[in-house]
Amino acid sequence: MVEDQLNIVAREYFDFIQNKDFPCVAAKTALTWQQIHPLVVGHLACPKDDQLILDFLYDFVDTYRQSDKLYHSAAVIFQGPSTPTEAEFEEFFWQRLQALSNLDARRYGYDPRVVADPSSPDFSFSLKEEAFFVIGLHPNSSRRARQFAHPTLVFNAHAQFEQIRENGKYDLLRDTIRKRDVAYSGSVNPMLRDFGQSSEAFQYTGKVYDQAWQCPFLSQHASSGDSQHHSAA
Repeated sequence: MVEDQLNIVAREYFDFIQNKDFPCVAAKTALTWQQIHPLVVGHLACPKDDQLILDFLYDFVDTYRQSDKLYHSAAVIFQGPSTPTEAEFEEFFWQRLQALSNLDARRYGYDPRVVADPSSPDFSFSLKEEAFFVIGLHPNSSRRARQFAHPTLVFNAHAQFEQIRENGKYDLLRDTIRKRDVAYSGSVNPMLRDFGQSSEAFQYTGKVYDQAWQCPFLSQHASSGDSQHHSAA
């Protein structure tokens, strides 16, 4: 019975993406290619599933690295809270990322291709030395495209965006998603920036911030990636 409930929640997420007007065509491609990996866990504010989530994401990293295809995505779907405010979701979102990062720092360094400081325009979240762009979904998001019934953290490997860019397809993909998002949500996402323009941390939760906002994330990795990144630049 419990397993059936978990499968129902995962199916809800697939249905959310399959909505014909849902703007993210990359997510639609990942779903079509059966490369969306869902995990359903407990409450977003509770640490009890952190190790389970981390092991799931480590397995996802291994799968992604071994694949010759693009468009892989891992979705960690939480069964609570059912109706968080944007402020509550933001608080719990960064609590979970911080907790996962702290556990990861015991075994791995930070992905040297990005920077661990969330104030840097080269910041990206890292697990198992793989950089991720993390997208937060919840029912009370101010962005319609982020309004999924359950709080969800979607992990997209940063390197696949770079590969799409190298293939010459990134601008078209980005512009298509943005055009569809305007049609779906009624406006341009005010937090949208291209990587390297400003910290992508501003885009993670879906909340609107001013430039004075300070991200609460602080990496505990011994080698944060900052010095490696700049020495290689």
